[in-house]
Amino acid sequence: MSTSTDVSLSSYDEDQGSKLIRKAREAPFVPIGMAGFAAIVGYGLYRLKSRGNTKMSVHLIHMRVAAQGFVVGAMTLGMGYSMYKEFWAKPKP
Repeated sequence: MSTSTDVSLSSYDEDQGSKLIRKAREAPFVPIGMAGFAAIVGYGLYRLKSRGNTKMSVHLIHMRVAAQGFVVGAMTLGMGYSMYKEFWAKPKP
């Protein structure tokens, strides 16, 4: 009774840093989206002390919407870029 597995063990040997670098090469807009998300959240936390009369919940909702909008925009640009590479920029055989 033999058990055969088709799972390659090389993917398990990868550490977190090399996995992130490999994923960034495969999809370059993912790290851009992550960096934009972190920048918007950082800016929102910085502006938290000078929000004036705005309620805390409204400020946090605006910050969340801006961060999610940036991530969705980066994903949309990434999909458009990958579609361009696959369908239009591909050399004709």
